[in-house]
Amino acid sequence: MNIWFHKNLRPEDLQPLGKNTLGEHLGMQFTEVGDNYLKATMPVDHRTHQPYGLLHGGASVALAETLGSVGAALTLDPDQFICVGMEINANHLRSVRSGTVTGTATPLHRGSSSQVWEIKIHDDHGKLVCVSRLTVAVLKKPGSKE
Repeated sequence: MNIWFHKNLRPEDLQPLGKNTLGEHLGMQFTEVGDNYLKATMPVDHRTHQPYGLLHGGASVALAETLGSVGAALTLDPDQFICVGMEINANHLRSVRSGTVTGTATPLHRGSSSQVWEIKIHDDHGKLVCVSRLTVAVLKKPGSKE
């Protein structure tokens, strides 16, 4: 079942959402929109490394929050609602020194006042690097009609 408010979403439709944001600075790119999931990539390079030359956990969390927040927002009427992060957790399971990581976000719960998304991040070899869960608040957009 297609969960998106606009049913014919394409990755290229999402790229403008990241303009002048942390996602753009870190090199995130939306790559796939499925019926009930969203994917994006992020390079593992000088922008996303920590001092030991490994992928920074905060960069993984930034990718996870970007995917989950955008995913949640795309399920709702953008003229009526916005989504904002309330809580995120992440388990960093494997280190990555270079290449690209790919995050896949899927909803666990889509309610009228909150949504919960699971985001799994894999390396270029398909190995699980990080698993995250994001809770977002669904808020009425200021100025929207009741």
